[in-house]
Amino acid sequence: MNTWTMEGGRFATQNGVQDAQRGPRSPRSRSSMTDPAPARAQTSGAGASARTPRSRASRILAAAIFGGLTFGASALGAGASKRKVWYRTLLKSKANPPPAVFAPVWTFLYGCIAFSGYRVWSQPPSPQRSRALGLWAAQLALNASWSPLFFGAHQPKASAVVAGAMVPTIAAYSLTARKIDRPAAALMMPYLAWSAFATYLNAQVVRKNSFRL
Repeated sequence: MNTWTMEGGRFATQNGVQDAQRGPRSPRSRSSMTDPAPARAQTSGAGASARTPRSRASRILAAAIFGGLTFGASALGAGASKRKVWYRTLLKSKANPPPAVFAPVWTFLYGCIAFSGYRVWSQPPSPQRSRALGLWAAQLALNASWSPLFFGAHQPKASAVVAGAMVPTIAAYSLTARKIDRPAAALMMPYLAWSAFATYLNAQVVRKNSFRL
């Protein structure tokens, strides 16, 4: 009995030394158990604010701006293209469409251009969105300058350069827009195809009328 008691006492003493060496066990605090929750709440709150839909007034204003800019470019082109006496005297490609085709085609294309730009603007702010909007503005500026050069200034060579720059600019915009809004990029495909065709027609005017330009 005494031997057992001493051994039991020694065993208890050793356990006590080991406990003292390890130090007191600190229970997991409630704050440590609940800390991740506020962090998650903050993160979800930030994401929600980034996805907050724009106000109705800002959307209407943006639609008016994109529509107005596009309408301005089309009006500038329409005003310059009314001077058709000189244009009728030019030799043209056999692929040149009848004059009646241009008005409905460009009406449709300008609608696509405006809606595409508006859709890109509607996306959350990002470097890709900013780049896409810059390219959208660049292609529209090139578009607006083509008709005054060709029809107004009678400079088909200069307008051919502008048309040649417009095609890759539209393509770059479409590729950039595709990363943030695919429908916006798809809306520009008819415009890209028509612009490439118009560039060909412009180049043919320069080639066939080189003796007088």
